[in-house]
Amino acid sequence: MTHVIVHAGFHKTGTTSLQDFLAHNRTALAPWLDYYGQRDFMNAGAAARLYAQRPFPHRLYVFRRAFRTFLAAIPDHDTIILSRESFSGGMPGHRMLGGRMITSYLPAARRLARSIVKELRLRFGPDVTITFFYTTREREAWLRSVHGHLLRSIRLTDDYDTFRGRFPMDITPIEQARQMADALSPIPVATAALEDHADDPHGLASALLDLADVPAAVRADLAPAPHRNRGQGENLRATFLALNRQRLSKQELKAQKERLLAPHRRTP
Repeated sequence: MTHVIVHAGFHKTGTTSLQDFLAHNRTALAPWLDYYGQRDFMNAGAAARLYAQRPFPHRLYVFRRAFRTFLAAIPDHDTIILSRESFSGGMPGHRMLGGRMITSYLPAARRLARSIVKELRLRFGPDVTITFFYTTREREAWLRSVHGHLLRSIRLTDDYDTFRGRFPMDITPIEQARQMADALSPIPVATAALEDHADDPHGLASALLDLADVPAAVRADLAPAPHRNRGQGENLRATFLALNRQRLSKQELKAQKERLLAPHRRTP
């Protein structure tokens, strides 16, 4: 019986490092699992993000169609891992149609998850085993990371205190995962906290390897993946904030940020 593990979020919880680890070790893990990450989903990941920003029924249909096309193209395997943060929707802090800020994953994530479940059952049969998996992070560190990401990626003009104040206190990754578990029941939901895996040689991927029943002897030979998406320092954040508050064109703003980021980029 096929077991599909859906790593559906959340943004800024160590997901890129986890995905890099699984991609680096794809060949070694092939007897135990098939892994599909950000670059494997064709249009499905982008369609999920767009649905969160424009939550119209036809947007959800576009996602389902793209996800169905992806599933039709992959081979059968006993264990399949699908990892894409946007399967929970858009990153909080982005704006929806009409200008309202996304502060919770739940409105989009619930509907996206139900669509994922339906499509997995169509592809692999009604008896497919499905587990949803969410990576989490302590609230303050998560919000700081989200704020830093948005400062460099969009024209966010909130300082951190203003940005933080837009989020109710109960909006945390672990609480969002708990509410997703309630929504998905009886489908099991597993979580792993970034701070709990800081000293693990395989990082958050260890929790996924547990779910996939990968033997310890196999894990011992897996290559570590480099850490990615480390947040920029306070000086760079302040510079991005100042740039975002200037009346620069979109092209000029992007060019100036790229120049600032260039020295900090890592060669793969």
